[in-house]
Amino acid sequence: MFSIIQAAGWPIWPLLLCSVVALALVIERFSSLRASRVMPPRLLDEVLAVSTPQLPAPEMVDRLAESSLLGEVLAAGLRAVTAEPQMPEAQLRQVFEFAGRRAVQQLERYMNTLGTIATAAPLLGLMGTVVGMIEIFGSQAPGGGNPAQLAHGISIALYNTAFGLMIAIPALMFYRYFRGRIEEYVLELEAAADCLLGQLRRYTA
Repeated sequence: MFSIIQAAGWPIWPLLLCSVVALALVIERFSSLRASRVMPPRLLDEVLAVSTPQLPAPEMVDRLAESSLLGEVLAAGLRAVTAEPQMPEAQLRQVFEFAGRRAVQQLERYMNTLGTIATAAPLLGLMGTVVGMIEIFGSQAPGGGNPAQLAHGISIALYNTAFGLMIAIPALMFYRYFRGRIEEYVLELEAAADCLLGQLRRYTA
């Protein structure tokens, strides 16, 4: 591996950095976008059941907010109605919308960075290719070519092109995959907020 890095020249180092960052982001996103951390399966039903007879106690709402992103959104509505009884429905809807935007921001954390790596890696590989072509042309002297410099230039061009694609393709695939999961979670969060909003209408004016 070290011999390949040596043959690829200095342009390979930005690509290696991108690969490390992309791998770390993919692992982090897999961990953060688990259903248990975003949308626990029975959480909405439990909240609806608890809030049917009366509003839950503040301690229970705090535990709900700490459980998941869905819990944060639902807890925001419960806290608003508890703090201001007879809150207008339009104002309560705004509370849910604001909590939803905060949840979406957490869901999309680091996604721009992963998308940037997917876009920039081929360009970095192309830069390595250009550097390799410069080495190739530099090896062609009027008095005769330099075979070692020619081989080194070809190595730089080919290795950097390959590394750029090897990083960009998986990064783009994971970016699209995570984007799809986030869109599904957003729809589910909106539906859950609407369900609790309907439950809380009897507390609003």
